[in-house]
Formats: sequence, structure tokens, C-alpha cells
Amino acid sequence: MNARILLLTVPLCLIASAVALLKAAPDWVSRSNQNAQILLSILAKYSPETASELGVPGMDDRISRPSLDEPERRRHDLAQAISELQSRVSAESDPLVKQDLAILIDAARKDIRSSTAYEQHTIPYTNAALAVFGGVHGLLDDQIAPARRPAAVVRLKKYAGLEPGYRPLTVIDKEIFRAKAKNGALLGPPRAQVEQDLATMDSYVSGIGDLFRKYQLTGYDDAYAQLKSQMAAYRTFVQTEVLPRTRSDFRLPPDLYAVRLDNAGVDYTPAELERLAHQSFAEIQAQMSEVAAGVARANGFPSSDYRAVIRALKKNQLSAADVMPRYHETLAQIENAIRAHHLVTLPDRPCIVRVASAAETSQQPAPHYQPPQLIGNNGQQGQFVLPGGTVGPDGKPLKYDDFTFRSATWTLTAHEARPGHDLQFSSMVERGVSQARAIFAFNSTNVEGWGLYAEWFMLPYMPADGQLISLQLRLLRAARAFLDPELQEGKVTRDQALKVLEDDVVISEAFATEEVDRFTFRAPGQAVSYFDGYTRLRQLRADVEKQMGANFNEQQFHDFILSQGMLPPALLRKAVLEKFVGRSKQG
Repeated sequence: MNARILLLTVPLCLIASAVALLKAAPDWVSRSNQNAQILLSILAKYSPETASELGVPGMDDRISRPSLDEPERRRHDLAQAISELQSRVSAESDPLVKQDLAILIDAARKDIRSSTAYEQHTIPYTNAALAVFGGVHGLLDDQIAPARRPAAVVRLKKYAGLEPGYRPLTVIDKEIFRAKAKNGALLGPPRAQVEQDLATMDSYVSGIGDLFRKYQLTGYDDAYAQLKSQMAAYRTFVQTEVLPRTRSDFRLPPDLYAVRLDNAGVDYTPAELERLAHQSFAEIQAQMSEVAAGVARANGFPSSDYRAVIRALKKNQLSAADVMPRYHETLAQIENAIRAHHLVTLPDRPCIVRVASAAETSQQPAPHYQPPQLIGNNGQQGQFVLPGGTVGPDGKPLKYDDFTFRSATWTLTAHEARPGHDLQFSSMVERGVSQARAIFAFNSTNVEGWGLYAEWFMLPYMPADGQLISLQLRLLRAARAFLDPELQEGKVTRDQALKVLEDDVVISEAFATEEVDRFTFRAPGQAVSYFDGYTRLRQLRADVEKQMGANFNEQQFHDFILSQGMLPPALLRKAVLEKFVGRSKQG
């Protein structure tokens, strides 16, 4: 794990999933955002690439500058920020601003805790090719204003050490690794992670050149040539110095895994997750068996076993030319159902669905949502991105068959597009939300919980085959919630986890590999957040329906949840019971 991306405990993949702010924000939001500037300034200081992606002005031509003492300096700055934020609490009378101050303080404390834990346990190792690709790609995108894109050339020169006062990023990363590796008590990166980095490094380097050519920038050639040479030397360094220091046991120390769970917003213990998820896994399998029987009869399949039915459905793969039209058609059908049944209020803006490039697939080999700019949004839209595949531990290319057949388009669209992530983010674009709630309260549980919950309430409006695949992916989320902690506890092996995913969840070798990579080194602890957040939302809805009875309105309930921003489950529950249910009782 790259220690540089721990800032404010929000991984880049999650920070990037924040939403654009409404220009004309309410007064309390404006005042809250003034408090958020304290943490945003620290983010800009230590991770200007991330700040730039969020829309913080003046960051486009800056890059992160790692050093041995950077974690300590960052923690010092965060501690001072906490003191300043705490001093503002007593003087604040608005309960919403006060709540946001608590969110900001908690985010800073979590960052300090994470940084300390990683420094105590691990050698800081960086996939330098990925870091540079991410920094360049953040500025070279169709929705980035053309006037901003030349700053990517400046960044490239700085990464390559060609600007005054800058040294090559690869050289700095090597020095930090070598200095820390002298401490024999520190854990090296998992071997599988480093092997995968070696297998994908060239795709990032090629992807950098592809981006500069696509956007027809000039003046980058010398820096790019230098970078390619530096990355070749960095590959040799990884092979000769990092690989020997890797660990075969991917498991994290328990306190470090606890940090990972906390940062993802998970509020169940691993034991609770395992018990609830195993129970849910069996219940979902029973539902799948019932639906699969009907799908088998309707299609004349020889077997009604849900596993056989899913495999039969997967045989009808869409052609490359038909994938995007099919997803757009499904999105239109889902939006029609949402409107017809008054499920939630839809935004006017469209949702973009596209296929990932090779480098993007290496960066994030699972279907995902790429959101618009958070600060100073000028109409940028989010994007639902489909990957092309992944690589196995031996570098063998693996292809998915899980996302490119008609039945799969329903639940993936519901989760990533509408009424899932794109609706979350688009709603906050239009309604306005404080930066504390959009960035610093943001975690995987409150985001992914909504995505899985969106799949759940859309299921009755899907065709039977779409319902089966929706249940299949809900089964996957339950499997994640027990496999992730059980792998960390040594209760199951990597091969056993792969077997569960391929045989019982019926996902491809590529998808199963991506999942186990996620559990073991990409993002341990994150994958359980889907089940956690979904379970909390289902329970909240049940409690609200019980209290409101005939007065419960599904569309109003969903609109209220979306209006609250990215609140964690406990704060969201408090807001719903006090304001949504309470307002109804008063009326």
C-alpha cells in the first residue's frame, strides 16, 4: 500500500468518487466549507494531484513530493488542524455546522491513526508507474477543460526530475524503500501484489503516452523518453530489491486490519460480519434457486440449478459493438421504471457509460463509477466504466464474461449508474452538500451500501434473468463479507476463496482473481463495506416503515437519504429518524 494515499483516510479511489458541489450552497454549507478548508489545505500540500481532481484551484501543475519524514510532518499538520477545529466547536451554534466539525475532526484523527499504523508495520512501497499514470490521467480526460490539460506536461517533467528543484520520482521511491527496508521488523509488500505490479507496469507507461497523443499535447517527448528509461530501471529495482523483501503471507497485523475496516466505515466486527454474511449467503442461494427454476423453464435449459442457469446465460455474450448500446438501453428501461413507480427523483443530466482503456483496467479491474469534479464543477458528469480484464499471479491475461451478457446489464447499471452511484452524486450536484459530508465523511460503507441497496429495490422491476444475476451479485457481496476477514484470520486460503467464488458465486476466473486480489492486497477490509452499508440501510428502512405505516413514501424516503450527502450509517440513521420520520409525525 502506498502510504502517500492514506491522507485523510480516504483512498484515491474513494476520494475520486466524491460529488460536485452545488454552486449556490445554503448559508450553513458555505460556513461549513470554510472549516473544511483547514483539511483541504493539508490535502493540497501533501497530495496536490488529488486536490486537483477534486477541483482545488492552483494544483494542476503540482505533484506529490514523498520523503522519509513526510508522514511525520503530515501528522503534525493534522494534529494542529484538530486543535483549530476543536476551538471552533464551542463557538458554533448551528447544529449542522457543528456536526460537520465533528466529521472533520474524526477524519483527521483517522488519518493520523492510519499513517502511524502503516509506518509502524510496513515498508512504504510504491508502484511508481501507477502513481505517474494517475497524476497524468487526472488532467487528461474528456471532461477536463482543454486549458488545464497542458499542466500534465509540467507534471510529467516534474515526475521525471527535469524541472528545477525536482528529482525523479522513481529515484525518491527507491531511496525511501531502501532506507525503511533496513528495519527487519517491517513487513514488505505481499508478493502477489508486486508480481502483479510487474505484470501491469508497461500498461501504465504505454497509457501515459497514449493520453498525451490522444489530447495532442506537445513538449512532452523528452520527459516521456526519460520516464520510460527511469521506469525500466525501476522495474529492475523491483525485481532485484523489492521482490526479495516481499512476504508470502498477505495477512495484515490485526490492528492494521482494524484500521482498514474503520477507514472503510465498517461498524461490524469481523466475527459479526462472518456470522451475518454466511447466513445471508445461504438465504440468497435459496432465492436464486427459485428464480433459476423459472428462468430455466422459460429458456428450455436442461438444468435448473442456479449455477448451470447462470453459465447458460453467460454463453450469450454481447459483441463488442453491442455492449454499450445494450447498457444504454437497460439504463433507459430502469429510468422508465423509476419514474413509473415513483421510486426516487431522477436528475435531468444523462449518465455516461463507457469501456475502460487498458491502463484504466490495470488501475481498477472491476466495474466502477468515475465521478465528476467535486469543487467548482461546471457541468462535468460521472461515468460508469467497464473494465476489460485483469492478470493472474503469473501475469497471464484473464478475460471477464461477467459483464458483457444481457442479463448482467440490469444490476450493474442499477448499482453504478441509476439509481446507484450516479444518482447519489448527481443528486448532490443539484442539491448542494457540504465538503465535510462529500469528502471527509465519505467512506466505502455509505457509498457502496447505497449502491447495493439500489440493486435491491430495483430487483422487482428487472426481468427474471436480470433478477437472477442481481441475486448472484448480492451473493458475491455476502461472500466478500466473510471471505475478506476469514482470509485475514487464516480460516480460508486464497485457493479456497477462489473456489467459493468460481463454483458457488459462479463468477469467471478473472473476476474471482480480481476479488481475491482485493481482499488480500488491493484493499483489504474494503469489500465487506457493501454488505455492511446495505444491511444498515435495509434495517433503517424497515424501522422507518414500521414507525410511519401507511404514511411511508418510498420516493420521499430515498430523496431524503440522498439529500444528506455521504453520512456514515449512524449519522444517517439519526437524521432520518429525527428529521424524516419526526417531520411526518409533526405534520
